[in-house]
Amino acid sequence: MNAIVLSAIWGVVMMFSGLFTSNKNIVRAVAIFGMALLFTVNLLDIYNVHLFKVNVHEMLVFENFGLLFNAVAFGATLVYFLLSGRDFEKVGNHFAEYFALIFFISCGISLVTSYNTLLMLFLGIEIISIPLYILTGSDKRNLKSNEASLKYLLMGAFSTGLMLMGIALIYGAKGSFFLHAISLGNEAINPLMGAGMLLLLFSMSFKVSAAPFHFWTPDVYDGAPTVFTSYMATVVKGAGFIAFIRLFQTGFGSMHPHWQLAVAIITASTLLFGNITAVFQQSVKRMLAYSSIAQAGFMLLAIVSLSQKGNEGLFFYTAAYSLATIGIFAVLLKMKDYTFEGFNGLAKRQPVLAATTTIFLLSLAGIPGTAGFMGKLYMLSAAVENGKVMWLVILAVLCAVISVYYYFRVIQAMYLRESQDATEIEVSPVFKGLLIATAVGIILLGLFPQWLIDTLYFFTI
Repeated sequence: MNAIVLSAIWGVVMMFSGLFTSNKNIVRAVAIFGMALLFTVNLLDIYNVHLFKVNVHEMLVFENFGLLFNAVAFGATLVYFLLSGRDFEKVGNHFAEYFALIFFISCGISLVTSYNTLLMLFLGIEIISIPLYILTGSDKRNLKSNEASLKYLLMGAFSTGLMLMGIALIYGAKGSFFLHAISLGNEAINPLMGAGMLLLLFSMSFKVSAAPFHFWTPDVYDGAPTVFTSYMATVVKGAGFIAFIRLFQTGFGSMHPHWQLAVAIITASTLLFGNITAVFQQSVKRMLAYSSIAQAGFMLLAIVSLSQKGNEGLFFYTAAYSLATIGIFAVLLKMKDYTFEGFNGLAKRQPVLAATTTIFLLSLAGIPGTAGFMGKLYMLSAAVENGKVMWLVILAVLCAVISVYYYFRVIQAMYLRESQDATEIEVSPVFKGLLIATAVGIILLGLFPQWLIDTLYFFTI
């Protein structure tokens, strides 16, 4: 509850900060302090120090797994503010309001990690989605941004309709919105319950950009301001998966044999489509958009396996994927050319940027020694232990091999090709230091993954 209340309050603070000062450094400092404070009060919740006591009538349940995911989400957002916060001013004049919207999204994230009823799930998803529609279209001077916002709004409204219909059908079958009531007596599935479950499956697949419900993702990620694409593709996607696994583990867990094959097929199509289409992209930003679909395929393995190891893997994967992707987009924001050719010769012009970008790309590709490798290993291990989806494990490994090709295209451009552009990229020493710290964090997580997993066990036991 600490995080829900404080994130909402700080969102209002950020809205009014733009009225009292025009100094963007002060606004950014207030946002960074607010996110650090949000991270801290969330940890206090884990230690049973509750600053706000509200009777939620069991509609929210603050379990340590959800609170620890909040810590990962808020920590990643803090890194995002530090690396990319200055670039908000390139989007438009509403600098403080952009930060405010992200704090409101953080409030929604806190809801979807702790909901205990389908009504709270719907509320959390919408609190996340509505600010994202605004951020996607925030660059009013760019027609691609306006188009992306409209597409996102229309597709999001359609998926929300599916979710509401699914919730209505499940309420008709069970007479309750509470997850524990929904989970009772589901061994023999009835048509009403089955239809509601499928509609929720489709709706949640849209939210996490899983195929064949992914079609909005490339255009929205490509059209949105790059600084916000970074956040949408990482923290927001991870929150969607936590909501997904909470719904299907707590609410539909007893129906696992009925829906496992459907989720496995969605996972396979997501892996195939994301990786194969990423190979043919000529823009690094668009390639990262398609690769985010492929990464969603690996994260879906946690839903397929529905086990403790799957939970561990999703927790770890979210941290690894978020750090690497936020780092890459922070570098991309400094580039004037988003094509692969724009990265030609970067190692000679900016060796620090090239080296850290290489580490981020290696992590996304799942190369040993990085956090991304351990994240993929956890996901594959969870699927292997399930014992019924070995074909999906083999497919995931093959798709991981394909991903190496398009990630290494960027590395090849940076180190093996000459640049025709003599324009120097201007970055501050502080920015370079933050990039190095992020890259070191990815390597340390790859070498010592138990640091994060042991934290999960320590607070769960």
